[in-house]
Amino acid sequence: MKKIIFTGTNDSDSHRQVPQQAIEAKAEQLIQTAKSLIGKSKYSTAVYKPTYPYKFSCATFLMYIFGINGADLATYNEDFMIQQGARVARGKWQKGDLLFFRSKTTAKDPDHVAMYIGDNKIIHMANPKLDIVISELNSKSYYTEKYIGARRVLPSLMSPNPPTKGDNIVDFAYYLKDQATIGPVNNESTKKFTSTGFVNYVYRTNGITLNASSLKDLQSKGTPVSCFSLKKGDLVFFNSKKGSSNSSLVAIYAGNHRLIIPYSGGVITRVLLAGYYSDHYITARRVFTDDTPHYPIEYPSY
Repeated sequence: MKKIIFTGTNDSDSHRQVPQQAIEAKAEQLIQTAKSLIGKSKYSTAVYKPTYPYKFSCATFLMYIFGINGADLATYNEDFMIQQGARVARGKWQKGDLLFFRSKTTAKDPDHVAMYIGDNKIIHMANPKLDIVISELNSKSYYTEKYIGARRVLPSLMSPNPPTKGDNIVDFAYYLKDQATIGPVNNESTKKFTSTGFVNYVYRTNGITLNASSLKDLQSKGTPVSCFSLKKGDLVFFNSKKGSSNSSLVAIYAGNHRLIIPYSGGVITRVLLAGYYSDHYITARRVFTDDTPHYPIEYPSY
């Protein structure tokens, strides 16, 4: 099977707008969360510890602060982060933008990422000696000589208001992310699901009845859609053996290359850019066509 390479934002509904005021408010949330971790976190590329005393790399630090503020980056790798959102010209940065740096002249991918906080400053998990710091971009030659680009990931990680049905599906799947257990049985009252059961439940709660009994059955629902024309709420399927047409994994497409994946370890988020999720991609299916704005649904209380 030919390897699929995804570059840039390819969502067919990526033109939808989020109010600038909401983007600025989200950026301020991210900045305040990042600042609150100064002096409480240690640099580590081997351990990710999202509780005090925190341990982060430069990328997991940003993954954490975005995630707990409802803007999931779905990756702990800066080389995947730099492929999300929209390119930003040098010096045209806005609060919340991600800035990337590369120390090794022989490398192609970034090896450091920081978040712009305004006034020509960034906040980042710098190194084992400094941990989290705020740096002025003209303070060291590193920031000018090793800079390779920036990406604006807000607002692509946010849902417009009012949301579409696809937005609601994605938001509900995120809502269940830390509550659902994925295993061999389905029990909605205890939030235990098979991967197929999880998808059935998310979509049924949003008014779409799939009634799939297996991944194979789920893969037959709706209509095929190109991997380059995905919309929020599409289903994406992957195999465990390259070349096989039998799916072993299903994901809900969350926009901007992000995936929400129910599997035996729980519900995780990843990016459809490279590596496993590019190599093992089979197909995608669109199981609903309603793309008009809806009021947010009230989720079941637990």
